[in-house]
Amino acid sequence: MAIVDTVLARLPEPVRALLIKHRELLKFAVVGGVCFVVTNAVNYTLKLTVLNRNPVTALAIAVIIATIVSYILNREWSFRDRGGRERQHEAALFFLISGIGVGLNALPLYVSRYFLHLQVPNVTLLTQEIADFGFGIILGTLIAMVFRWWAFKKWVFPDAEGRVRRLTPVPTEDDRAA
Repeated sequence: MAIVDTVLARLPEPVRALLIKHRELLKFAVVGGVCFVVTNAVNYTLKLTVLNRNPVTALAIAVIIATIVSYILNREWSFRDRGGRERQHEAALFFLISGIGVGLNALPLYVSRYFLHLQVPNVTLLTQEIADFGFGIILGTLIAMVFRWWAFKKWVFPDAEGRVRRLTPVPTEDDRAA
């Protein structure tokens, strides 16, 4: 990646070393940022149109769509050198853990709406939307992200060197003659 190399070359050595050391976490965070945008776009599209009376369902659908995007990006970029499992097993574990993540993501919004009653007519529409964003998008996403980071490294992509492709030297004429 020429862009990444260019950016890294311009950073001070201590920062560069830290980013390289934690590159997997950094890539995971970038994927999370992309999926955060996907989640919000889908959530608010659904919530402001066809699912305006079902905010938890809108959020769950948005998280499921973002999870599919997350699998592709995490497998092919964040954890591309990790592996250790057959692809079907890996995908099944990814989506099982992500399903738990969907529940963890929606739980704070559920508590906000149905236990704390932070919804219209108990509060203003502005208060409801701020509470939805704070509980459902911010807190729910953070809880699910921490869980997923831990679970993906532990169960889905367990081997740090699982898919590293080692280059084998091509024999030269001198090697073949010997």
